[in-house]
This record gives sequence, C-alpha cells and structure tokens, in this order.
Amino acid sequence: MFLIERRKKIIEFLNVQQKATVKELAATLKVTEVTLRSDLKVLEREGLIKRVHGGAVLIEQENPETSFMSRTEENKDKKIMIAHKAVEMVKSGQCLLLDGSTTILEFARILKRMPLRLTVVTNGIYTALELSENPQITVILVGGVLRVGSTTLEGTLGTHVLNKLNFDIMFTSNNGFTIDDGLMDFNVYEADLKRAMANAARKLVALMDSSKFDKSSSASFAPTRQIDTLITDEFISVDTIEQLKKLNVQVVIA
Repeated sequence: MFLIERRKKIIEFLNVQQKATVKELAATLKVTEVTLRSDLKVLEREGLIKRVHGGAVLIEQENPETSFMSRTEENKDKKIMIAHKAVEMVKSGQCLLLDGSTTILEFARILKRMPLRLTVVTNGIYTALELSENPQITVILVGGVLRVGSTTLEGTLGTHVLNKLNFDIMFTSNNGFTIDDGLMDFNVYEADLKRAMANAARKLVALMDSSKFDKSSSASFAPTRQIDTLITDEFISVDTIEQLKKLNVQVVIA
C-alpha cells in the first residue's frame, strides 16, 4: 500500500471510530508500528489528527464554509492576477473543467464577464453559481458527496459525466506542490475527484501562487509531468522554473 493511500485509510478509519490505537491501525493496514507512527506524525503536522498516548484522534475541523471564505482572502491580489492571465487561454466554444478552489473561484468571476460561449463542468458550488450568471455558459456540476457546510462536491460517485464530454482544458489549483509529488490537496476525497477530472482533460493548467511551492499536503492528484502550463506570480524561484522546464511544463508569470 502506497504512503498516500495508507494515510487516506487512516483518516477513513478515524472518521468512523473517532479514535484508534497505534496497534489497531497497524494491524488494520498491515504495516509495522514504526511505519504507522511515521504516518501519524505527518498527519498531525498537516493538522488532520492529534496524536495521543498510544494512538490518535481526529481534530475537530473548522466549519468548511467558514474555512473556504477565509481562504478566499489569502493572497487575493495574486490570485486575481493569476486568474486574469489564465482567462487569456480560454476560447469560445471550448469545454472546460474547473475545480472548486478559491483561486478558480476568482478565475470564474472574471470568466463570467467574457463574451464567450462555453461549457463548464465543475465540482465547486460557488464557482457554478458565479458562471450561471452568464447565459452563454452552460454549467454542469459533476456529481459527488456534499458534506455539511461544504462548498465543493467530492468523491468519484458522479464521475460518469467525465466520459460524456471532450474537455479542452482543466483549470485547477491546489493546497501544496513539490516537484516530486506534483499537485496536492488536503482533502483526500476531493483529491480523488480532481485526479479523475485531470485525467479527463486534454490539457492541465495549474493556477498557483508562490506560497504553494515546496509545501506538502495529504494527497497528490496530478504529477508534475502531467501539468501543461503553470501560472504563478513573480516570486517563483529560478531553480523551480528550470526544474519545471526540464519536465516540459510551461511557466507563465502573471
């Protein structure tokens, strides 16, 4: 079992049981207690669990909607600049995939004002509502699970729509990114859906401010080499740009 898959199973177990000992988690996942403790250390660092004597418990998470709205204000100016640059890539008649991230919400707010005829599939409820204000944009919500207070659909229950259309571009953002692990998110279930969405598009465009670089998160949904274009701000390092170019990733500075 891969590392990311193990950590997903740990969260699933704790979602049901609320707490667990190292011994029972190690037995359930068929790994050593040393390996299990290493996983718990990472999950605690990411704010997903709290380690207690002999085991772990889930941390009470902030209300998802409150969390989403607070994240819309983080690096807002950079997100808007990046979103404006991304909209330049869109042409009338295209079929697009958009995730439900705060950066993509800024992208949608700009896109809805453009005189373009588009079909857009998204898992973001706020993104869908923004785009629905433009009668020339056909908006489709990809099916999935809606958690209490959440702003995005997650999971892969409704991904059959991804097989029905030909998608020109997926525009996505992320919680973390490293060259080795690619685009990552903190919600493993949403990462599953974003992985399916990325695989369904001819082209993958990542919108990412520089605070996301060299930051790890729970689950990878797209390896670096799958990214066609990465749009970011001027604070990206020269070394990172060179590494991305070696992997044939086009870097655009907003």
